[in-house]
Amino acid sequence: MKKILIPFLTVAFGLTLATSCIEEIDPQSSTITKDQAANAPGSYDNFVSGITSSLAGTFQFGAGADKRYPYDYGYPSFYQMRDVMGQDLVPSFSGHQYSTWYSCGVALGPQYLLCQFPWTYYYSWIKNCNTVLSLAGENPDTDKMSGAGIAYAMRAMFYMDLARMFANKTYALDKNAETVPIVTEATALSDLATNPRATNENMWAFILSDLDKAEQYLADYQRPDKLTPDKSVVYGLKARAYLVMEDWENAEKYAKLAQAGYQLMGEADYTDSDTGFNTPNSSWMFGLKFKDTDDNILLNDADSSWGSFMCLEVNGSGCGYASSYGHQFLIDRHLYETTPETDFRRKCFVDFQIAELPQNEQLEALEAYTKYPEWIYASGNKEGKGVGGLSLKFRPAKGGNDNQYLGFLVSVPMMRVEEMYLIEAEAAGMQDESRGIALLTTFAKSRDTSYTYGKHNESYGNPANSAFQNEVWWQRRIELWGEGFATFDIKRLNKGVIRSYPNTNHVEKFRWNSTTPPDWMNLCIVQSETNYNTACTNNPTPIAPTTDSDEYMWSVSYTHLRDHETEADLVC
Repeated sequence: MKKILIPFLTVAFGLTLATSCIEEIDPQSSTITKDQAANAPGSYDNFVSGITSSLAGTFQFGAGADKRYPYDYGYPSFYQMRDVMGQDLVPSFSGHQYSTWYSCGVALGPQYLLCQFPWTYYYSWIKNCNTVLSLAGENPDTDKMSGAGIAYAMRAMFYMDLARMFANKTYALDKNAETVPIVTEATALSDLATNPRATNENMWAFILSDLDKAEQYLADYQRPDKLTPDKSVVYGLKARAYLVMEDWENAEKYAKLAQAGYQLMGEADYTDSDTGFNTPNSSWMFGLKFKDTDDNILLNDADSSWGSFMCLEVNGSGCGYASSYGHQFLIDRHLYETTPETDFRRKCFVDFQIAELPQNEQLEALEAYTKYPEWIYASGNKEGKGVGGLSLKFRPAKGGNDNQYLGFLVSVPMMRVEEMYLIEAEAAGMQDESRGIALLTTFAKSRDTSYTYGKHNESYGNPANSAFQNEVWWQRRIELWGEGFATFDIKRLNKGVIRSYPNTNHVEKFRWNSTTPPDWMNLCIVQSETNYNTACTNNPTPIAPTTDSDEYMWSVSYTHLRDHETEADLVC
């Protein structure tokens, strides 16, 4: 990893207004006044639209043909950065494009290039929100009210992510733990040089304040599509916030409110080979979409896109990091093997035993997962470890199987109602366990009619969590796999990471176990911020373990045994 010292970032610090939906002003060459921006025809609506349209599709971090990084494609790229830090999302080999986040060493430190990624993106998005709020004013006129509500909701979502990524302890564990500096539309440029990291207590109070305003301003807003937040999304964000804060009563309340008008995905939608997790349906509350005009699709052979890493069924011109170059994400073998065969979510991942069959039998077995078994076989046998554990959860856009410029034009979920059902169940159970078990069982039976409560309560090194909370966590892990929640849940629940265990599919030399959230999950702040903001502290540079951990021996109490295995075979 090349070491690059980062210059002063106007994106992170400045409050200069944007000239179009997402373009940033260079303060050295041109400026625009607030009044000019506010009075330009249609400008306010353009700024509002820019808040969500900037979430994907452009190379916001790099510039020029030599700096089109494969992982520089917006909000969903952070799903994978966070998820590979844990155990559930496994890179297919050590040279994977996301291996820096998986190997979790000094390359994530404040002096290195990749440390700048979240800082550049998130503060750019926050700046877009601040622009809208500055134009809307403290008491927005009726025609600016919904735009202000969208800005407040999105700013809350961005700070919620930052707080969870950068705080070394979550709100419930330490209200005084530091998160990130807060920059609003009212922050003076002169204050940015002495702007400390907000404590958890102050940050989450700020987030809830933004969400209260969003709820007020979006009360009667009818959104055009699910690419824009509305009141239900605000309820969902409040449910997430109160979950982190362990305010169980409010977490349950808002998770329940958020469910109105949505339906759980059934097996047909979940495993649909044409629309599976690429098209909003009745369960999607909020999402984003890659468009045929996006730079991330038009340039770099569309390889710098979500679909390039998550959609295997694209053959086309031989492009796509997952489909053609061997850079797949696999499901953790233990998570897969603790998923019963009666659970339809298991069908999203290729059974590990298939990889042990002769090639002709593998191709025949793959027909149960895909219309393109030859492609999947070829993909799994490039740099990867065979077809076992390959994900077919995220399908390419319909009609794009032989053309990545069409296949990668997918939508990506940012909030689904399933998450709300799981928040409701956890929050209810932390108040009244029997009520929580009933809610969780109802949810789980919608995925596995044979579900029996109590089979997924492994503590992962932290006995402080109740068996009930562990059971909810397992459901979150399999339900929300690949959707960016892994690190957040590990930190929230004070869990460890288990990569080393018998028959693991994790990459050798990175098979590490811990009993608490590892330090690498506390992201470092880019050095330019601490250089110019003297009040800003930093997290330590992560130090990766030097050797693989001893193998962890799982409990057999919830292992789903194969026909040829007995419990005695698995006793450790």
